[in-house]
Amino acid sequence: MHPLGARKSAMALSKKQLRTIYIVVCLIIATYVVPQFDNASRVGGSRNTSAIEAAEVRGQERVEGPVERAFRNEQSNTWLTVTGEVSRLLSDDDQGSRHQRLILELASGHTVLIAHNIDLANRINNIAVGDSVRVKGEYEWNLQGGVIHWTHKDPQGRRDGGWIEHQSRRYE
Repeated sequence: MHPLGARKSAMALSKKQLRTIYIVVCLIIATYVVPQFDNASRVGGSRNTSAIEAAEVRGQERVEGPVERAFRNEQSNTWLTVTGEVSRLLSDDDQGSRHQRLILELASGHTVLIAHNIDLANRINNIAVGDSVRVKGEYEWNLQGGVIHWTHKDPQGRRDGGWIEHQSRRYE
């Protein structure tokens, strides 16, 4: 056997390993890149926790949807559908698969990073701060409120994919 052939097969990664790497990269981005854009809102604790607590102090009913439950329970690999308002547009993540990134604020005040793979789905060109969007994807927990990714069809067609709905158009 040729020595390079042995090396090549030893370096091959399984689909499960690639998926794990993808999730880790998304979590690293959400943990270390997004906080620099959200420092002002995290003074005095997590924005997401304080928004829910502030609503309770004002006597408002606590709004807890699927993201808030997943965040409170520190769940990951959870498929969910949410509606919210774009509170911030971030620069694209161009490392590996390219992702369009935005921060979505939910009715509770909880914020979540949306990482939309634009190598597998169309970019949302006309999206702006203040726009309402509906998102279906896989939630991954982190201290900043979590990230929703997999907002596209499964390229292998083995499982249901996610999507983003904006101005009556679905991006998947």
